[in-house]
Amino acid sequence: MKLITNEKDAHNILMDNQFVFNFSTDIVNIEFPKKLNNPFALDPPELAKIASGEFQDFIASESKNWNHDFDTQKGKMFGVLVFQQPDNSLGYLGTVSGKLQDRTTCNQFVPSVFDDSTDDYYINKGMTELTEIGKQIIKAENYSEINSLTEHRKLKSFALQKWLFENYTFSNITGEEKNILQIFKDSHYGNPPSAAGECAAPKLLHYAFKHQLKPIAMAEFWWGNPKKNKEREHKFFYPACENKCRPILEYMLNDKDLFDQVNIDN
Repeated sequence: MKLITNEKDAHNILMDNQFVFNFSTDIVNIEFPKKLNNPFALDPPELAKIASGEFQDFIASESKNWNHDFDTQKGKMFGVLVFQQPDNSLGYLGTVSGKLQDRTTCNQFVPSVFDDSTDDYYINKGMTELTEIGKQIIKAENYSEINSLTEHRKLKSFALQKWLFENYTFSNITGEEKNILQIFKDSHYGNPPSAAGECAAPKLLHYAFKHQLKPIAMAEFWWGNPKKNKEREHKFFYPACENKCRPILEYMLNDKDLFDQVNIDN
């Protein structure tokens, strides 16, 4: 992958970039990974752990300004991606999987790959229509009307989901671009599940590839209340999920055997 070599372009993209975090920890003596770690492996490299620790400090400080109480509400997965800058120094990106409560945003998180403003906020308007149909179903007084409205909502929801996935385009390490429907069609999964593409790892890698940043190490961790079944615990590292992320990450990294390699090695 070609890195930015023009100093002016590098300055515009990195020095003024609100998403870039610079290490506050001295990492001079930390081993430099020879290649990006497998996102489905359990133990991330030391550089990714250090970046995660710093990012966790940022979350602890900034989350006071969000409408998401991690002590009382369900926690969230977060991720970091360490990258090599044009001058060979290292920085890292961070983001959350999915969205925070009440659509709260943090300007320093790498955003969703999909831009809500596409086609004059088509997806937002469609979701509003679905909500209105739901209200009509509640008010409906006969079985026939309820069935008709329910079917209408189902078809509308399906059409919106299809449109969203068609406009949800990822770049990969070779510079190729595909939308989510195309990515999943080429996998054995077939149809993508709801919210595919919103996890931290795909968002971080897409941003790095689009801005010609060389990925070095990555990690995902849980922050906040654990799930009821204790499947996720505060500050613990976890591999990328299989059903939503496997087809996307294998496409993005141009490696169809990432998940199977981990199963064999472990």
